[in-house]
Amino acid sequence: MNFIDSHQLVMFIAAGWLLNLTPGPDVLYIVTNALKSGTRAGIVAGLGITAGCFVHIFAAAVGVGALLAASATAFTVLKWIGAAYLMWMGVRMLLSKPGADGGNSAALAAAQATPAQHTPLRKVFLGGFWTNVLNPKVAIFFLAFVPQFIAPGADNKALAFVLLGVLFNVNAIPVNVGWALAASWMARRATVIQRSMHWLDRVAGAMFIGFGLKLAFTDQPAA
Repeated sequence: MNFIDSHQLVMFIAAGWLLNLTPGPDVLYIVTNALKSGTRAGIVAGLGITAGCFVHIFAAAVGVGALLAASATAFTVLKWIGAAYLMWMGVRMLLSKPGADGGNSAALAAAQATPAQHTPLRKVFLGGFWTNVLNPKVAIFFLAFVPQFIAPGADNKALAFVLLGVLFNVNAIPVNVGWALAASWMARRATVIQRSMHWLDRVAGAMFIGFGLKLAFTDQPAA
């Protein structure tokens, strides 16, 4: 790759993995779905988030990310839409009713065995997608993070940006799968979690509302 040297490439991959291991709205969304509906739902949640990241990568490559960084109005509009979406998800989780099984272990095991019947995978995917797409901080992140690793002499910096963004996303997939596997494994074996699954939505809902409020009060990054 003539747009990045081998040392910088290793640093880029390592930094990407560390960033994807950091808990945030995306990780919370993956873990919540894996705990409730099994590994498949957690993986699908991660794929939805990855698809959302691709939107930001290509948008930043064509200048939308730069517009968000430069225009206070554009950033504020998308910021409030994203914050409202996160808080809407949080309120919906807080108001959700526990299942009739009350968190029974056998019922949980059955739900994890057939996650598609417990939570529609299309809904899980779209939830992850919109959680990511409607967060302007993700666009700003790619705009700030990726160019640091592009060689100054690269002939086509836009293409280099896209290729590095795709690499970042591909490298994030095994991390997201790992989160889903870990959460699903924990749900199958942790008795406390199995007996208290109806509280999971409350905790996750409160955290999503917190993420939404944090996003709402985020200042526009300096251009």
